[in-house]
Amino acid sequence: MNPIILREDSSRRIFRDRAEAGRVIAELLEHYRGNPDVVVLGLPRGGIPVAWEVATSLGAPLDALMVRKLGAPGNPEFAFGALSAGGRIVLVDDVVRALHLTSEQVRAVAASEATELARREAAYRGGRGPIEVTGRTVILVDDGLATGASMFAAVDAIRAEEPRRIVVAVPAAPESTCRELGAMVDEVVCATIPSPFRAVGASFWDFTQVTDEQVRTLLATPTTAPEQAPADPVQAIRSCAIAAPAGLPPINELDALIGDASIVLIGESTHGTHEFYSARAEMTKWLIESKGFGAVAVEADWPDTARVNRYVHARGSDTTAEEALRGFQRFPAWMWRNTVVRDFVGWLREHNDGQVRNDEPTAGFYGLDLYSLHRSMNEVIRYLDRTDRPAAQRARARYDCFDHANGDDARTYGYGAAFGAGRSCEDQVVAQLVDLQRRALADAGSDPVAADDLFDAVRNAWSVRNAESYYRTMFGDHTTSWNLRDQHMADTIDALREHLRSIYPAHSLGSDRPSKVVVWAHNSHVGDARSTEMGAEGQVTVGQLMRQRHGPQCRTIGWSTYCGSVTAAQEWGGAAVHETIRPALPSSVETVLHDVGVGEFMIRLDTGNAAARALEQPRLQRAIGVVYRPGTERQSHYFHTRAVDQFDALIHLDHTTALRPLEPTSRWHAGRTPETYPTGL
Repeated sequence: MNPIILREDSSRRIFRDRAEAGRVIAELLEHYRGNPDVVVLGLPRGGIPVAWEVATSLGAPLDALMVRKLGAPGNPEFAFGALSAGGRIVLVDDVVRALHLTSEQVRAVAASEATELARREAAYRGGRGPIEVTGRTVILVDDGLATGASMFAAVDAIRAEEPRRIVVAVPAAPESTCRELGAMVDEVVCATIPSPFRAVGASFWDFTQVTDEQVRTLLATPTTAPEQAPADPVQAIRSCAIAAPAGLPPINELDALIGDASIVLIGESTHGTHEFYSARAEMTKWLIESKGFGAVAVEADWPDTARVNRYVHARGSDTTAEEALRGFQRFPAWMWRNTVVRDFVGWLREHNDGQVRNDEPTAGFYGLDLYSLHRSMNEVIRYLDRTDRPAAQRARARYDCFDHANGDDARTYGYGAAFGAGRSCEDQVVAQLVDLQRRALADAGSDPVAADDLFDAVRNAWSVRNAESYYRTMFGDHTTSWNLRDQHMADTIDALREHLRSIYPAHSLGSDRPSKVVVWAHNSHVGDARSTEMGAEGQVTVGQLMRQRHGPQCRTIGWSTYCGSVTAAQEWGGAAVHETIRPALPSSVETVLHDVGVGEFMIRLDTGNAAARALEQPRLQRAIGVVYRPGTERQSHYFHTRAVDQFDALIHLDHTTALRPLEPTSRWHAGRTPETYPTGL
């Protein structure tokens, strides 16, 4: 027995329809392509479109294996067994006992289904008999399994025909069903294993019922493999690969990708990889110097980056880039307090000094995130203390609402407000935001420095308002809190662009020049959610929102790595550790890119080239955040995506190294996982 199980850790929709699911399964069964002894049998009706794609790809004959589910009385979709051709019945004993079904009830349902089974056999095959399977490799295909009763019956029926080998292949099934089948047959391919498993249809965007006519048509359509074998995705990608040493493609290629875009989002597949940060910084320098970008907006809190922004504009008290980064104290500080960001901030200060001398627009450094509830409240009050004491008193009174929470722990406030253990401060934070917005309208046209200070206060008020909502919802539906965060980041980008446009006069190089923004964030925010499992759950991302709002003015670049090391914590709030990244899973985008054998390259996904076509099908993609759990890597760090629709370009660095914190601890130095992992543990 040699079952193949590709695990999936949620019940999100993966496949567009049954046809796409069939193509994915065919790729997993490609070792049977061209084998004359293989026959593919689909379970009608839903399994036939899936099986047709498999049979066509493998160049194998296709037939239907007549099996009927035995549905519970009053709930026919809930199977307690199945009936196959020849009258064989398979019962799920636990279900029969749980439903207290009598033998008379079982016989009545079986008799009814036997009539339908005979009707289908006559309708689908006409006068033709079934394909001979004795001594052959039989691949049994359905569109998904729940209890697996129908497939168990199919296996029982086929085994009586004495095939040489039995293979079961389905797009989605519970892990328990896959493992039970794995003990019965020679090979099992479960393309996804949702957990918790709710229904087969939950894995499809389009799960329209298959008709008898569609089954007849597909069974009558030849499944001979095309004269030319399906394109090898590795070869297709290799033919389009653009060399990118250390992650940097040639300037002419980067220029062709960016074009006239005014919003460029550059991702990272981990929050702790040196090469991602370094190459992203170098690209950003080019965007600022050659393309006139005026802002770097990062996945960090507004007040922390405001201190850096003051430094790069020579307005703060900090004298070095490292000092300016000391505002980043909240976990995970290493994301921004690291050597690459320090060097970039130092460069940005030097660049701006030169711009000021030449009376040219400068470039700023801004935060997009919303975790800074208490720090942003303090910044609002500090601004009003300088400019309007009575308004500062009103702000204090409103923000005093949060005093009942435990210290500065925003999660404590959120938990209490969400479950009635504390009062909600929603009305107070909204009122304070409205006051500052009115002030901004009244003060429109003030000098740039004053406008910057007021804009800073308004964005802090927005951060308080949205953080209050975020912490209040984070203990409930994950989709709601995720969307609040990414919508806040997208709105901040748009507000920032409008602010920069308003304080800088039209320039000879173009009035939009200062308002061009480059965004640094994780792939999971930069990529378009509509091409991932996230979108199926209703989640949105910054990349998606920017595309929807700005169309071709937005360009997105994702990153990928196969193996190496990473800076991450072993648990939320833990110390930064130097971890070894396990080689990517065989079915992932990362492994396909690794197999290209180039090492460091970029592929365009926006041109419809061979590489883009090779990444049209859903594949696993790895995402490592600030926590890395190699022991549960599949469940913790992978999700399905269509990379071709996720980014405009993807840069792959086969081997990468850990980002170095400014203050590496003994844990970071000592925390390197042995290269023999996991056998060395």
